[in-house]
Amino acid sequence: MPEIPVLPETHPATAWALKHMPLTAQAVAELTPVLAGKRLAMCLHVEPKTAALVTLLVQAGVDVRLTGSPGTTHDDVADALAELGVAVFTRRADGEAEHARNIQRVLEVEPDLTLDNGADLTVALLASGTPAHYLGGTEETTTGGIRLRETEARLGKPVVVINDSRLKLLVENEFGVGQSVVQGFLNATNLMVPGARAAVLGYGPCGKGVADTLSRLGARVSVCDVDPMRALEAILNGHRVGTAAEVVADAQLVFTATGHPGVLGVAELAALRDGAVLAGVGHFAWEIDQAALAEKTVRTVEYGAPSRRTGHVLDDGREIVLLDQGRMLNLTAANGNSIQAMDLGLTLQARSLAAVAAGGLADEVQPVPADIEHRIATDLVAALK
Repeated sequence: MPEIPVLPETHPATAWALKHMPLTAQAVAELTPVLAGKRLAMCLHVEPKTAALVTLLVQAGVDVRLTGSPGTTHDDVADALAELGVAVFTRRADGEAEHARNIQRVLEVEPDLTLDNGADLTVALLASGTPAHYLGGTEETTTGGIRLRETEARLGKPVVVINDSRLKLLVENEFGVGQSVVQGFLNATNLMVPGARAAVLGYGPCGKGVADTLSRLGARVSVCDVDPMRALEAILNGHRVGTAAEVVADAQLVFTATGHPGVLGVAELAALRDGAVLAGVGHFAWEIDQAALAEKTVRTVEYGAPSRRTGHVLDDGREIVLLDQGRMLNLTAANGNSIQAMDLGLTLQARSLAAVAAGGLADEVQPVPADIEHRIATDLVAALK
């Protein structure tokens, strides 16, 4: 594995990430002839691992315009990237309106390529009309992939959904998300996991990672998943399984990890015990029906910094605590997935972007090409031996 190239002085956390991201560095170095000179519109959580990828791309001659997602931007990292000459449009305090404006400012570059997270950027590009020279792009999330596949507008260009990769689902989503969400929960609450009763809604790779990590730490975990195969897997892994209302009824800690809106709705809110703590894992803060929660709330109590731990005192006297407005706890209260897990995911991004730029992919939403997965898995096995 080649050494990380000498890079401009950057943010200390970004420099630390770069030291532990050899797969991404190798990929960008190899793919520089394909990527150099391209204009890249990018929407991804702005934190040190993303900054490491952006730094490598800029060194490779890519013109990057970058925005993030509401509530997850590390402002100091964004400022450091701006000092390197990157056009960055995002602040941690941005709400949905600011996010929409940031998306439009990023698209002003009239990109050759897009790198998206949740499909906000790509959907906006479709709405405004794609430039004639647009080649296609990548989408980080399952949520974004669903949006792109369901949209009536036709992109007419290849978009590679990184989360369709079995490799990413295993390494980053299951093991990376499991560790980082639990770390975020500990940072946000200072509560004890061993012995706690926890419910996880969704047993896909992210939910499985959260549930299994909690269980390994001694929590008593219950799971809800409407897919009987996933429910069976949860049972075989030692978790209690039931409906959403059943598993949250006695849970002290509740994690939503389905990616779908309103999975913790009126019936589930009615079933929650007094003092239950709610945490969001999915890309958008819509899994917890916050309109239904607000309708039942007679007053709120902030336990610390605004929105970090918000107690909702309900009209029946129960208090439900919502962490970070239901946003992704591993990014709002921790540093996101581990560097090594993100090294894998961002390598998939870089190699998939290069495949789009090189041409030859079908003009459709699609998974990561098999040869890219095989190459990266081989490199990762070699690095871990």
